[in-house]
Amino acid sequence: MAFGPISPATPGPLYEQLILAVKREVVAGRLKPGDALPSLRGLAADLMVSLITVKRAYEELERDGVIYSRQGLGAFVAATGLDQVRDEKIKATDTALREAVASARAAGLPDTEVKNMLRKIIEDGGGES
Repeated sequence: MAFGPISPATPGPLYEQLILAVKREVVAGRLKPGDALPSLRGLAADLMVSLITVKRAYEELERDGVIYSRQGLGAFVAATGLDQVRDEKIKATDTALREAVASARAAGLPDTEVKNMLRKIIEDGGGES
């Protein structure tokens, strides 16, 4: 499982980069419900970041319902982890689309043109990485 690269040269705090990396692995299906995450110390050593960075990322992932922890056993992907991540992505997509529509309307574009632009972007596979 690839949580990297986590780097001070990349925009955003290291713990947020790790959060995004774990969520990416959950969405991609490389981390499934019940799968164990690396230990705090092990992951910190692998990524060459502080233990505090990994601990903060895991705490936020747990608060968001993506993972859960068991004392002495470690951290695991929650049964609802994928649903939590998808819900976040759906909300972010809704917000982005609403902002795009508002921007298009402010530019004077008719709704039909905005719909055609979106349709073309989808057909062209836009946004895929």
